[in-house]
Amino acid sequence: MTTNLQAYRGSLLHFLADPAFSDQSHDWHEDGLLIVADGKVQAAGDYATLHATLPPGTPVHDYSGKLLMPGFIDTHLHYPQTDMIASPSEGLLPWLNTYTFPTERQFEDSTHAANVADFFLDELLRCGTTTAMVYCTVHPQSVDAFFTASEQRGLRMVAGKVMMDRNCPEFLRDTAESSARDTEALIKRWHKRGRSLYAITPRFAPTSTEEQLHLAGELARAYPDTFIQTHVSENEAECAWVRELFPQARSYIDVYDSYGMMRPRAMYGHCIWLNERDRERMAETQSAAAICPTSNLFLGSGLFDFERADKAGVLLSLATDVGGGTSFSMLQTMNEAYKVARLKGSYLPALRMFYLATLGAARSMQLEGVIGNFAKGAEADFIVIDPQATPLLQRRTAHGGSLEELLFALALLGDDRAIAATYSAGRQVHVREMN
Repeated sequence: MTTNLQAYRGSLLHFLADPAFSDQSHDWHEDGLLIVADGKVQAAGDYATLHATLPPGTPVHDYSGKLLMPGFIDTHLHYPQTDMIASPSEGLLPWLNTYTFPTERQFEDSTHAANVADFFLDELLRCGTTTAMVYCTVHPQSVDAFFTASEQRGLRMVAGKVMMDRNCPEFLRDTAESSARDTEALIKRWHKRGRSLYAITPRFAPTSTEEQLHLAGELARAYPDTFIQTHVSENEAECAWVRELFPQARSYIDVYDSYGMMRPRAMYGHCIWLNERDRERMAETQSAAAICPTSNLFLGSGLFDFERADKAGVLLSLATDVGGGTSFSMLQTMNEAYKVARLKGSYLPALRMFYLATLGAARSMQLEGVIGNFAKGAEADFIVIDPQATPLLQRRTAHGGSLEELLFALALLGDDRAIAATYSAGRQVHVREMN
């Protein structure tokens, strides 16, 4: 018998397939109803039809005039970099040395880590992000602090300890053996505990010895339902460095492939400077790409090629990459993704951008049916978007003639102010304060 039955009325949108490849990609109800019980979706559809099925006395929360959608999913970001977002630098590698590594050193202090984790998660929820794939630091306590904070909020989160045993400051260096030992202990402590999931996290190939990558691959095989997250082909100087460090490898991504780290639930950040064989290999292994437009533009790394990735059949998702990325907002991330696509000669419809931030991300993470849409039995992570959140949005959306125009205005003009409320497992975890 279900308990805690709640219903939410408003315009309702969720995705069934990728709009780039399907004419039946989404389910849209201008006057819709979302029914939730015990943290799970019970039904989603037309208000007039579903309202009649509710038991007498069921609370109906009225969000008429607003848009109900699954919560956003951010597939690549760094919670320890929260305090250094918007730090000036000439490029990726100088930025790491000047700002990133000194900032991450502070996470040996558990109290500091907990403080940042609290702010970071609250900021995600304020922006409508209910699930994220998160990099911690080399310190195991940074992982404990993060998962403790996310568990307190009842969130579906993926995170992992960075593995890094060379080409970094001594104060952030682990060893191949200690990183594998710490990672395995953290997997046993956190993976599938409540809504927490663990990601094996070598930072990127240049900061791991071959021994460390070998042990990371062994862990990936021993724990096949864990995630893998790392960076690949973000920056041309970085790619040249990888060629020097791994001369035997066919390409940057081949380094990871040779150690068994390309598989379902592997998420590769950036994927800008790939070749055709790299993209084919990602599709063959069901490894996924996290596209990070605000970070790539900020650091001058390059422009993601949507057309070639789609041709190869690569699983795609959007990500903020805070703190290289300059906003926690997935709406702002869509804004930049649209412009990146245009500069590469592609066009991203708004429907596709919202798909990539919800069901597309869930599919990339092999979590379809768990998060990402309103399928019956899915976890009830959802957001309420206000098309009238700002004077400009209010004026623009008043003249919208279609769902595509509404979503496009939200993506290009929206930010955290457009998120009226955020729900995780059916529980409200953020509500916008009205001035």
